[in-house]
Amino acid sequence: MGHWLHRNIVEPGKLPLLLALTAFVLTFVVTRVITRLIRAGKGPFGNIKAGDVHIHHVVPGVVLSVLGGFGAVASTRYGVGSALFAIVFGIGAGLVLDEFALILYLDDVYWTEAGRKSVEAVVLTAALVGFVLAGFSPFGVNDLTAAELHDRAGVIVSVGVNFLFSLIALSKGKARTAVFGVLVPLVALVGAIRLARPGSPWAKRFYRKRRHRARARSTLRAYHHDRRWAGPRRAFQDWIGGKPDPEPVRIPGRQ
Repeated sequence: MGHWLHRNIVEPGKLPLLLALTAFVLTFVVTRVITRLIRAGKGPFGNIKAGDVHIHHVVPGVVLSVLGGFGAVASTRYGVGSALFAIVFGIGAGLVLDEFALILYLDDVYWTEAGRKSVEAVVLTAALVGFVLAGFSPFGVNDLTAAELHDRAGVIVSVGVNFLFSLIALSKGKARTAVFGVLVPLVALVGAIRLARPGSPWAKRFYRKRRHRARARSTLRAYHHDRRWAGPRRAFQDWIGGKPDPEPVRIPGRQ
């Protein structure tokens, strides 16, 4: 194990990235445990306030991210300083993305349905960093041979084609496929070939006036896909981030 770690992580200079990812995941897990305890009224923890102002943990997260980011840029990949700043950055990023929904909606939606966006952002970020740590390079550059890497034209064509696949997948309403396709070109290719989701820019452009069968198949496929995976996805998000508060019942005619 030690030989593998030194050969695949330390020698290529990936130790700061590994430390940052570990700190990021651990910070998110610890933060969610603490917030769940606060929500349940258990333990010695409580919300941080300055007078009547609730200080969200995204605030120290931003400070730590800035400090760790600038420190990492100013350090080398093999020094002790880079490792320490990577940990600081990972902690800050974990605190920030744990409240991603707050930044997105500019509202305290932590325990609401909209707050699930934070869990999605954390899982997606951890997965992408894990791919990079495993050796994947953006747009499939890692798939090129040594001779092709010296050929700038080959690199440009490879990056351009893979970027086009990711862009098509994104226009078809497949955001996760497009993001992962940046690192794994085959994923983007699959997303670019398959039918677009209804309501996506691609479907509005090409399925509305033409290809009526494609529009019908797209709607039916999206329905079955969402029906099949909505439950497991919600259960997974609840397990990681906690179950959201139930939406209040609104009676028509009352404010």
